[in-house]
Amino acid sequence: MTLMTANLAGRAVLVTGGASGIGLATCERFAGCGASVALNHLPGDPAGPREVARLKAAGFNVAPAPGNVAVPADIDGIVNAAIAAFGRLDWLVNNAGMPISPDPVPFEQLDALTEEGWAAVLSTNLIGTFRCARAAAPHLKKTKGAIVNLASVAGLTSPGSSIPYGASKAGVVNLTRNLARALAPDVRVNAVAPGLVDTPWTRPWPQTRKDNSVEITPLKRMALPADIADAILFLCAGADFITGQTLPVCGGRT
Repeated sequence: MTLMTANLAGRAVLVTGGASGIGLATCERFAGCGASVALNHLPGDPAGPREVARLKAAGFNVAPAPGNVAVPADIDGIVNAAIAAFGRLDWLVNNAGMPISPDPVPFEQLDALTEEGWAAVLSTNLIGTFRCARAAAPHLKKTKGAIVNLASVAGLTSPGSSIPYGASKAGVVNLTRNLARALAPDVRVNAVAPGLVDTPWTRPWPQTRKDNSVEITPLKRMALPADIADAILFLCAGADFITGQTLPVCGGRT
């Protein structure tokens, strides 16, 4: 039996930003292995309840955990929704994130980077990750669980969609190392750093930009959300002696 067909019955995961893209693929992967899944989504986003209903209709144990990780007052409600539904929490996947704009912002266009944009990106991508980890930590310590954060190759060696996005993801890499120190030995904390992924966010990007990214990727394709979900599953459920690390999942691009 491989990890991707592991039996995770009786275990529970909370996935932030779980209504689409990498987050939804992660919910599907864990649910397919028998885990109970708390799917976080933005309040008022119809995709969240729709995906919860779809997964439940398919026979999976999935519960909604609405809330915005950028809003401090929402965090306890997100985590408590998972605990109320399942009575435990084994894994937290900090996937919720945002760009500064739907389209990439050329690095030389500094005037396009507003104070409001910086604040929104950092509050969601970096501080939101910390908020959720802090709230989930007491529950994860009880189960000797794990956290996986979503970084990016933009936080490592590759340019990203904007300066604020890359800076936020570099912060996630550093935060991951320090949370691993803070929560050891009870809770492991790692990150994945995807390259270009075929998601609703990147599909409208200029085809030339995507083709150029594929050209410098040794495996010569964009990642699928399921590729990233597989790495997340490994770091949660199959990597008992790995902590504080960031795993690039980029087809060899880095």
